Amino acid sequence: MADLTTTYLGLKLKNPIIASSSTLTSNVDNIIHLEKNGVGAVVLRSIFEEEISLEANKFIEHAVKDGYDEGLFDYYDKKVKQNNVEDYLKLVKDAKAAASIPVIASVNCKSNHEWIYFAKKIEEAGADALELNMFFLPEWSKRTVEENEALYFDIIKKVLAQLTIPVTLKVSHYFSDLSTMLLKLSRTGIKGLVLFNKFFTPDFDIETEKMTQNYVYSSPQDIALPLRWVSILSSQLKKEESNSCNIVASTGVHDGEGAIKQILAGADAVQIASTLYLNGYEQVGKILEKLESWMDEKEYKSLADFKGKLSYQAGENAEQFERTQFMKNFDDKDIKN
Repeated sequence: MADLTTTYLGLKLKNPIIASSSTLTSNVDNIIHLEKNGVGAVVLRSIFEEEISLEANKFIEHAVKDGYDEGLFDYYDKKVKQNNVEDYLKLVKDAKAAASIPVIASVNCKSNHEWIYFAKKIEEAGADALELNMFFLPEWSKRTVEENEALYFDIIKKVLAQLTIPVTLKVSHYFSDLSTMLLKLSRTGIKGLVLFNKFFTPDFDIETEKMTQNYVYSSPQDIALPLRWVSILSSQLKKEESNSCNIVASTGVHDGEGAIKQILAGADAVQIASTLYLNGYEQVGKILEKLESWMDEKEYKSLADFKGKLSYQAGENAEQFERTQFMKNFDDKDIKN
């Protein structure tokens, strides 16, 4: 029988399937269902600084209409933030009490000073690790590229100085020099990198001529981008023997085949969310069943036996990871009628 155990952030996982941050990990009942269906760990839904700020602003707007004393605005602003943080800390504590699998907290902030406050409180609540969900939209009018990228290192440095639990970083692919940036981040002292974030993307309704939300779930085709970069980064990290940063693949893993591909690329684990929404909690078991049966068929005893087998340098055609253009154009016979 294949051994599916893996290590992530120094934590022993019974298998490499992690439920990523989403509304499915925002309450204890869901977390219990996820554990019963076999996930190796859960990342709690992020506490969003942006959501807290919006809630506080809405309260102040109503207060202005109701004639509240302006001197109370600061008090209510702090009260809204405090209530949200306390609710999240309760989720961390309750999840730890209810589940036997690792519970990884997640914070998503837009400013430097809020990160430290959230992170320290989360550690005190008992989280096994912390995932920093970081992305600063590179808007040309506000910050230079250098200023934008410096924010990541500044926040990481401050968080690591305060915490003893392992810290992992979930990032996007929106960097001007992605390979160099990922390597630099891996050397900061964080214990893991999650590739990549899936973001809200606006869409337009051409009938109402209004902005709408669309493309909420990832598709199996979305695995292509993280697959390339997991493969490249895992090869680079293997060169640096002192670099113990783990890699987790995220976005586009919908089934066992997707999980196998990312481990072949060099991932230590994979995060899933969209496939749970689309197929239910039972999808975890189906992914694990496929992974185990494939390993038995290939006579692999553990994940380590094939992890990174098709990574950038380990594969037969490393140059294909650098290719961006099709070598052969499609012609008429390739088009389906």
